[in-house]
Amino acid sequence: MSDHHTYKKIELVGSSRTSIEDAIGNALAEASKSLDHLDWFEVVETRGHIENGAVGHYQVTLKIGFRLTDS
Repeated sequence: MSDHHTYKKIELVGSSRTSIEDAIGNALAEASKSLDHLDWFEVVETRGHIENGAVGHYQVTLKIGFRLTDS
């Protein structure tokens, strides 16, 4: 086991018709399908899409950090 950790950080946008929390969860669920060792996330932007004067989608930009394998 290494005595240090090295991380990579990516940016994703999650969306949901239901809530900001679901938008975050959707982005993390998709990231976890192809990335290992997800460790943290940071919300950097929150916005929405308007349909007929109401919220159509919540959109959340996340920075997601994951540990590189063997670090």
